[in-house]
Amino acid sequence: MKRMQKQTMLAAVTENEELQNVASSNIGHLKKCKPIMILGVAVNLGIIFYFKYMDFFIENVNAIAKTDWPFMHIVLPLGISFFTFQQISFIVDTYRGEVPEYDFLTYACYVTFFPQLVAGPIVTHDELIPQLKDVRRKTINWDNMAKGFYMFAIGMGKKVLLADVFGVAVNWGYENVAELQATNAILIAVGYVFQLYFDFSGYCDMATGLGKMLNIDLPQNFNSPYKSLTITEFWNRWHMTLSRFFTRYVYIPLGGSRKGNVRTYENLFIVFLLSGFWHGAAWTFVLWSVLNGIFCIIKRMFKKFFDGLHPALGWMITQGFFTLSVVFFRANTIADAISLIKQILYVDFTPIDVHILEAFKIPGLNYFWDGTALTHSLPFIYVAVFYYLALYLVLGCKNSFEKMKAFKPTVANMLWTAVLLAWSISSLSGISTFLYFNF
Repeated sequence: MKRMQKQTMLAAVTENEELQNVASSNIGHLKKCKPIMILGVAVNLGIIFYFKYMDFFIENVNAIAKTDWPFMHIVLPLGISFFTFQQISFIVDTYRGEVPEYDFLTYACYVTFFPQLVAGPIVTHDELIPQLKDVRRKTINWDNMAKGFYMFAIGMGKKVLLADVFGVAVNWGYENVAELQATNAILIAVGYVFQLYFDFSGYCDMATGLGKMLNIDLPQNFNSPYKSLTITEFWNRWHMTLSRFFTRYVYIPLGGSRKGNVRTYENLFIVFLLSGFWHGAAWTFVLWSVLNGIFCIIKRMFKKFFDGLHPALGWMITQGFFTLSVVFFRANTIADAISLIKQILYVDFTPIDVHILEAFKIPGLNYFWDGTALTHSLPFIYVAVFYYLALYLVLGCKNSFEKMKAFKPTVANMLWTAVLLAWSISSLSGISTFLYFNF
């Protein structure tokens, strides 16, 4: 009996030694790979810096050092912030031992998968590559094809019939900030909130639809963020794959919420600051991110107070703050943003400007009704209809992913898809740009 116990103990000791040896070898392997991982991340960040921030860097150096370096005027590759982040996630996950061996062609397909290449969502290797390698997905699936067209039509309708319409008014407003006064300033500020949402979520819907046509399921990027009651909930619902990236590869490695409240607040602030720089090379983006970071920290510090607010009050505080903060996000300069907010606070109401009225003549609708009589007799009612419609769509309707899950290939859905596609395509007049192509 004693002999058996000794043998068991000896086996346990041997097993522990083997595990320690494996662990030591893994640690040694990670130490050897760490410089390669750092180099890979640095190269991708360097590419972003060169294309996206070089002129911004030169501008600030010239301002501080009183130098006269010429700008490089580098053309920004479409979607560079998205596909470089995918490459960074792949490099870091490979370093952590979470990525199986893939051939170069598979990796290239993962990085250059065209539906979401230029504006997201940001996908990870474990989401996309297994689907690309699944032979069962390499045949036509008519159910997925129907869902894909349905999703694509919704996204295109959001972009062309809503975002671009609001965009005409918003672009005029931010080019003429000094002339707005309270009524028009409020319409422009709120209009940009709708434009931003329908533009980006519309693109993501189209990317999801294209992916579905190819039997590829892309992750959800928006989950009705304008229904959020707190700023924390808002950022958990808005641009979800970007939030996931910063959480996995910045927030958690920095310590997350594991090292006390002060360190947690620092980590949150760093994440928001990096998010501001990611969105664009301008101090307006940085200030926007700082404001949101501070509000998220305040929400965390006074969690009981915010959680105890009436839902309606919580919603108004959250959405009101976001609406004012994105004034800095959109404005050409910080001075313009402050000027627009001042005009809202002056409460100096005036009639709606004719440029805003003209903007809300929906493309294609003029074939049936141009609305000229209504714009002259009841301009406020005419514009209010569009804002109410936008508000109803973001608050009163299911989001696109919820609709796609409940989708059935019925005659009604077929007709709705056809009408949306035809109306959107026929309305593609002029230049239509996606906001997030700039990021």
